[in-house]
Amino acid sequence: MSLIKKYFMPNEYVNSIYEIKPEKLVEMNIKGIITDLDNTLVGWDVEAPTELVERWFKEADAKGIKVTIVSNNNEERVSVFSKPLGVDYICRAHKPRGKSFRKAVDLMNIKPEETLVIGDQMLTDIFGGNRNGLYTIMVVPVKNTDGFTTRINRVFERRLLKYFKRKGYIDWEE
Repeated sequence: MSLIKKYFMPNEYVNSIYEIKPEKLVEMNIKGIITDLDNTLVGWDVEAPTELVERWFKEADAKGIKVTIVSNNNEERVSVFSKPLGVDYICRAHKPRGKSFRKAVDLMNIKPEETLVIGDQMLTDIFGGNRNGLYTIMVVPVKNTDGFTTRINRVFERRLLKYFKRKGYIDWEE
């Protein structure tokens, strides 16, 4: 397997977090979720969890799955969003560096092989999860707009997606 595929290709690709069913995760022996916040759970400009997000978190909790939000954003943004959900969070995570992923696994007191990473960015969420041996699911970004750094990342993502498609590794669209 090429290193590009190993590190940048998600295990799964879905339209939104709502396609990720806690019942299926239990069958996969997933006990914890590390999820990105901006453009994964809600748009980057949405301050609080929506009712749908709250319901999804409650479903995960009901199945015994712990969730930790890991974001490169600042303390205020991430804490204001996470506290109503009653979940741990790590802000200024410096993804794709591994420290925040390992810290989240330790916080949830689970093993890496019991951990799922969900995110909308291949160069931060998926790369960080894959290089730490975690199961990764990439979601379509909630919004079509991004900050400056993310816009640069998206250029590289599109190239990787075209490469994966050309090699026959994926059959989903950008």
